[in-house]
Amino acid sequence: MATLILVRHGRSTANTSGVLAGRTPGVALDERGAAQAAALPGRLAGVPLAAVVSSPLQRCRETVRPLLAARPGLPLHTEERISECDYGDWSGRKLAELMDEPLMQVVQGHASAAAFPGGESLRAMQARAVDAVRDWNARIEEEHGEDAVYAMCSHGDIIKAIVADALGLHLDLFQRIHADPCSVTAIRYTRLRPFLLRLGDTGDLAGLAPRETPADEGAAEVGGGAGAP
Repeated sequence: MATLILVRHGRSTANTSGVLAGRTPGVALDERGAAQAAALPGRLAGVPLAAVVSSPLQRCRETVRPLLAARPGLPLHTEERISECDYGDWSGRKLAELMDEPLMQVVQGHASAAAFPGGESLRAMQARAVDAVRDWNARIEEEHGEDAVYAMCSHGDIIKAIVADALGLHLDLFQRIHADPCSVTAIRYTRLRPFLLRLGDTGDLAGLAPRETPADEGAAEVGGGAGAP
């Protein structure tokens, strides 16, 4: 199946000001975030991409813009299901204030029980995001072959939830996963299981290019890791 490259959007004005942006419109990349986005095409230069899938929110669209400009003809698709979590009444509030909310302890320690007032639950967020990945994996493989690689630009909690699913981790453990702004997390999906290739990587990504002779997806990983993708 396809290899998914998850890109968290670059640093935003909300990140800088310590605000939980959620789906608030008009949240753009800040100066550092724009520089991070500008560096993304170079980091991915050695990786053939079949498509780019993006959250509809502005900060994600701005993050993939330099990549699309560097690769004319690379298709862009907008996917609502990988949009930021709907934080409801928490959207736009300072994170420092939210730390005093009793619900924040649930969000951090028992995420599967957390539902935001006026918004959605973290369970629903994970379900829609994972469904989107499964659907896009099938579409990309059908259109471009099983060795295809595609990029998906989304948000921190979405990426962490997708990684937790790929690793077989309960949602209650997803807060142990971290992805910096404009970092790359890569997952290779196979018939038997997903393989996490990168997590929160901010460096060179040439190693994500498909191999000429892919490893046996069913090989056991014993000793020094023989059979790892």
